[in-house]
Amino acid sequence: MTRPAVFLDRDGTLNREVDYLARPEDLELLPRVGAALRSLAEAGFALVVVTNQSGIARGLFTLTELALIHERLHELLAAQGVELDAIEFCPHHPEFTGPCTCRKPAPGMLLRAVADLDLDPAASWIVGDSERDLAAGRAIGARGILVLTGKGEAEAERMRRAGRPPEGTAPDLAAAAASILAHP
Repeated sequence: MTRPAVFLDRDGTLNREVDYLARPEDLELLPRVGAALRSLAEAGFALVVVTNQSGIARGLFTLTELALIHERLHELLAAQGVELDAIEFCPHHPEFTGPCTCRKPAPGMLLRAVADLDLDPAASWIVGDSERDLAAGRAIGARGILVLTGKGEAEAERMRRAGRPPEGTAPDLAAAAASILAHP
C-alpha cells in the first residue's frame, strides 16, 4: 500500500545553513523542526530527507563524515520524538564528477525513495529553500513549498524576478507542515 511522503531538503530547511557542513558538531536544527516533523509523521506522511552534498565531490568531506552528520541528525530528531524514514543524498557535482540523475533538480533521490518505501508521489510534498528542491518534486508530481529559512527568502525573490514565483511559500518548516496538513 503506497503512502504519501514529505521530501525535505536538509540545509536551510531542517538545520541552520552552513556552507559545506562537514562536522556533526556544527549541525543545529532550526526552531520548531521537531514538532513540525512529528505532526507530519503522525498524519501518516513518510519523512524523507533529500540533500545534495557536492562537498563530497569537491573533496571537502568524506562519505564517512557525512554518515556521522546524518547520525547526529537522527540523534537530534530522536530527542524530539521524530524518526526519519530515509535520508537520500547526492555526492556528485557536474564540474567534478560529471552529470548524474540524482542531483536536484533531477528527481533521482526522490524516485529511489518512492521505489524503496512504496510512496505515492502524487500525494506527496517537497519542502526546501531552493527552486531546485521544488523542481525535483514537480518532476515526480509532488507539490512544493519553499521555506524562507536558509537561502529561501533570497531564492523566492529571485524566482519572482525571473517570472517563476514559487507555488507556495512558508516562513519555516512548521508553517509549511501546517499548510500541508490543511490540505485534504
